[in-house]
Amino acid sequence: MCFVQALENPGTLPVGFGDAQPQISEQTLVRGDRILFFTDGLVEEHETGGEQFGENRLIDFIERAGRAGEGVQETVRRLSHALMRGRGGITTDDAALFLVEWRGGTADHLAAVETA
Repeated sequence: MCFVQALENPGTLPVGFGDAQPQISEQTLVRGDRILFFTDGLVEEHETGGEQFGENRLIDFIERAGRAGEGVQETVRRLSHALMRGRGGITTDDAALFLVEWRGGTADHLAAVETA
């Protein structure tokens, strides 16, 4: 089973802008849970047809990847390619994404980085 849940956290200005202190949120994870961090440029960039990629399409993409059993690297690769294809290879906004999968362990557990 795969579903996407938005993690709510009040936004603040980027680090170095203004005096606001970032809010810290906590979320309990179980082995296999994934968290996707992304900037607004990922969903707000307009495709060649003038339509935004949008959060709903992003959620659908991530849910389908999870149901298909795709690994983290393959999901990020396919998402990056889908975004560039939809934009005709041209971007007008910066976009960053970072997908993390929790594999369990304790707080002092060091994660192993998989390389292709």
